[in-house]
Amino acid sequence: MKIIPAVVVLALMCPFAAAQTANQPLRIETRPFVTLPEDFRHPESLATNPTSGEVYVGSFDSREPATARKNQIIRLSPTGQLLARADLGPTPITGLAFADGAIYFLNFGASKLQRLPGDFATGHAPEDVASFGALSPPAPGDRLVANPDGSQDRIVYGSAGFPAINGVEFDTAGNAYVSDSFQGAVYRIKGATTCKACKVEVLARDPLLVTTGALPFGANGIAIDEPAGLLYVNNAGDGRVLRMPLSGGKLDVLAESIYGADGLLLHDGLLWVASNQVDAVVALDANGLVRARAGHFDGIGPDGAPLGLLCPAATAVQGKRMLVANLALPLTPREGDEWEEKVTRWTLVQFDIPAMATR
Repeated sequence: MKIIPAVVVLALMCPFAAAQTANQPLRIETRPFVTLPEDFRHPESLATNPTSGEVYVGSFDSREPATARKNQIIRLSPTGQLLARADLGPTPITGLAFADGAIYFLNFGASKLQRLPGDFATGHAPEDVASFGALSPPAPGDRLVANPDGSQDRIVYGSAGFPAINGVEFDTAGNAYVSDSFQGAVYRIKGATTCKACKVEVLARDPLLVTTGALPFGANGIAIDEPAGLLYVNNAGDGRVLRMPLSGGKLDVLAESIYGADGLLLHDGLLWVASNQVDAVVALDANGLVRARAGHFDGIGPDGAPLGLLCPAATAVQGKRMLVANLALPLTPREGDEWEEKVTRWTLVQFDIPAMATR
């Protein structure tokens, strides 16, 4: 889907929304969708079946010791009822994507792209699609930063060679694109929906894909604009949205100051970014300008679940609404400084997507 200029976005919105966004971003309120099962912790990834409307949620349970973890992918009805679950034990899950009748997921702990049938039943074992390993060299190179006084900084990155696979997206030909947060890479797996002994190739390797920010994750969510031949990828630690040619090439910065830019979704000409450290989902136009902002944090409810958004990590479109996963994952070693520490039940929330005319 091609990104369209801001002025066209405004003209396509309903009159009230257009008036609201002429000089300011549109504010969108969220509302609850579902409280997840009691044993489901930290929903990090989210996808929907565009035909049935069913919802898939992956967990990022990284507790220590690893034996305490209960990672899983759950399948929900379009209204949020639990239909099935796949137990993945100690290995956390990051990206989810629905393609060719199957749900694909990044098994972060096992460094694999795996899949399940779209209608999987409880107990169904996942199938391996591709494996990721250490790159050589393990770090993508140095980053040069120009300072206002004319000087220049050189950031030298290190890496232990762990493939921190994070975001996954598919193009219409069934090729999968995967981000690597630690090794600063974007991978492509040609024909991932049909290949046997699938090969992982490095599409991009760049210091813009790693970070020295407070958040340790660099390259994160991925979105694809096939008509424009562009691939977008978030850098969570840098708070940036980057773009590059879909066929490979130079990265450049589309937007900055979106702290904790996590999940990324392209819908109706806008890039929707889950900003996990701002407790919001923001929509960017073709210039990288924030045109809409959904949600805010309103506290912890009596059931131990977040009210509103708390560390949102992923979004998915379901008809005319957008679903959001509240990761609510504490990130600092210090106790008592994050609302996420008080969460005992995890949720998905929803909001209505601003009305757009058919183009």
